Amino acid sequence: MKRTWQGWGPGEQAEQHYLVHPRGLAGGGDVRHISEFLRASGWRDHSKTGGPLAMESPDRTVRISYDPYVLPGGWTVHGAANGHGDEWSAHLGRQTPVEIVAGLTDALTRPCSAHAPNVWAPLQEQNWHTRFEGEHYTATSPDGTAWMQYHQGPGGEAMWWTGAKDSQGNGWTANFSPSTPMHLVQAFSAELANPDPVMRPRGRVPLSTQIRTWSVSVKPSQLSAWQQARITAARAATWARNSARTSRPRATARPYTPAGGARTRR
Repeated sequence: MKRTWQGWGPGEQAEQHYLVHPRGLAGGGDVRHISEFLRASGWRDHSKTGGPLAMESPDRTVRISYDPYVLPGGWTVHGAANGHGDEWSAHLGRQTPVEIVAGLTDALTRPCSAHAPNVWAPLQEQNWHTRFEGEHYTATSPDGTAWMQYHQGPGGEAMWWTGAKDSQGNGWTANFSPSTPMHLVQAFSAELANPDPVMRPRGRVPLSTQIRTWSVSVKPSQLSAWQQARITAARAATWARNSARTSRPRATARPYTPAGGARTRR
């Protein structure tokens, strides 16, 4: 028997949400945006019930935690030293929007691009203002609420400092250690500069005179479908990578060909 589409379900009520711009001032958001994607990408979840989020990469070289129960709290990403680079870490304030944090954490699940990373390229594409300030190089968003800064420490090490704040001082900051892989910092800057608004439920929109909001009605099944699409994409990418590793061709014996002539088929 052929089924017909019956809509979103009987009696489903739309809920009020808001699109928030700029995204840097949208507040932290739902941590599951990150954790569910990592879980679908094969990461281990070591979180304890009612405690901080704690996740570990499949190869056990990277750990991600989110702790909202301490001050200042927020995100910590720690990478172990390996044959390609030194130990590194990133610290992001608890009000860093999950969509921007995901720029970094999603990139941890993908192979590194062969192209040389350029942290400034995504910012310049969105018309951020760049300038030298002594030994610092800073990019600022067109509305002045967000920034990305590079400077060298006393020992010559490169430090990255970034964040977003409104005129009342509400916002967040983040920093990356000198040895943080540049392709991860670029992935973060791309989401920081992304001009698209992000969505927050009613009651979760920060009070700020420097954000714009648009009210939208969203059904729970729509939200679930959007979230599931992100998870499905993560699973598909993980499956493709694992399949590529396990399906490398085996070396097989070459057929014998007599010297001086080609084989003929009978």
